[in-house]
Amino acid sequence: MTPGRPVPPPLAKPISLDPDWTGVETSTLAAAYGATAPDSGLVPLTVARRVPTEDDVEIAIEFCGLCHSDVHATRGEWRVPPYPLVPGHEIVGRVTRVGTGVQEFAPGDRVGVGCMVDSCRECDSCLDGLEQYCERGNIGTYGAADPRHGGAVTQGGYSTSVVVDRRFVLRIPDALDPAAAAPLLCAGITTYSPLRYFDVEEGDTVGVVGLGGLGHMAVKIAKAMGAEVTVFTTSESKFDAARELGADHVVLSKDSEAMEEANRSIDVIIDTVAAPHDLNPYFRTLRLDGALFQLGLPADDMPPVSPALLIRRRLAYAGSLIGGIAETQEMLDFCAEHGVASDIEIVGAEQLNQAYDRMVAGDVKYRFVLDTATLQEPSERADA
Repeated sequence: MTPGRPVPPPLAKPISLDPDWTGVETSTLAAAYGATAPDSGLVPLTVARRVPTEDDVEIAIEFCGLCHSDVHATRGEWRVPPYPLVPGHEIVGRVTRVGTGVQEFAPGDRVGVGCMVDSCRECDSCLDGLEQYCERGNIGTYGAADPRHGGAVTQGGYSTSVVVDRRFVLRIPDALDPAAAAPLLCAGITTYSPLRYFDVEEGDTVGVVGLGGLGHMAVKIAKAMGAEVTVFTTSESKFDAARELGADHVVLSKDSEAMEEANRSIDVIIDTVAAPHDLNPYFRTLRLDGALFQLGLPADDMPPVSPALLIRRRLAYAGSLIGGIAETQEMLDFCAEHGVASDIEIVGAEQLNQAYDRMVAGDVKYRFVLDTATLQEPSERADA
């Protein structure tokens, strides 16, 4: 297998990150839910959305997926964010207005927005269509200062509307259910990108560690690529669920004999676990020139990796972060073609805090999605 990825189209002319800005005119007030402090929980808020500029797309949000990173962000578990903070980076909705320079989208189109709303557009990564690795830092969909718009802090998709530069808006294929498509914009692309980079194809064997929001998408996408899939889990209760998703084999990772039987059987492993765990047993399941991609981001240190395991089979240990815009569109089109979508549970605004607690407890199969029709009307004054 040869590592590869799609060749992106050239980006539009870069724009200086030194903005010519005299103030942000707001066109609409949007109802939202967000946090005002680490311990506030999610509460009703009103956010101001800018008037669409020449290259902007205004979107009426229909659905927004709930990601575990939303929990970490709003509760200040990674860093203390700027409050108030409206999370949400798995956005699906309809275009309502476009700027004069927008040709690829029109009112009524169903579109999506993922984890980024901008990047520098000038560095080698951006010019190569890898905006997620922007060398100056991409602009996150929420909680990030947006230098092109006066440094205003971005606010996410737990909201009734959003305005995003056309370069970071994605087309949602008609074949995809809009609610089930929302998590594809994070969980879908996060697992698709390393599989695509490793050029997984029919006849390859893929291992998936963990069967949560990311893991279940890894199983579905790898199967759609034609791979034979093995799920590694610490819980026998996940066996039936793994097989229902399409896994060919399920291995209890705490069973040393079962792990020994899996020795040298896997080409590439997608590790989705976000808690510290020993990777060495998984490296033993890889064939010559195999690779393990780490997608989960543990808060604490991982046990050390044995260099001898890597050296003896020329193994690669790599990380991967979402995907660029071109690759994300490719992923959406791939999922539409192969009938792949996330397994979801739709929740209303009043259920958001309960959904967060359930995510922390692992009590969801496999992703929550907010129906923004349940948000209240915005107040006359913006909170953010």
